[in-house]
Amino acid sequence: MVEKVGVCLKCNKTVYCIDGFLNGVVNDAQVYCFECLEDEDR
Repeated sequence: MVEKVGVCLKCNKTVYCIDGFLNGVVNDAQVYCFECLEDEDR
């Protein structure tokens, strides 16, 4: 099952929940994809 969670605030990529696993991060109602989150950590 694939459900749309939201759109990354940084790059506008759609973030999905795929079979119960989120392919991004939700923090205080802000959604980020993993790629943008990794870029911020550097």
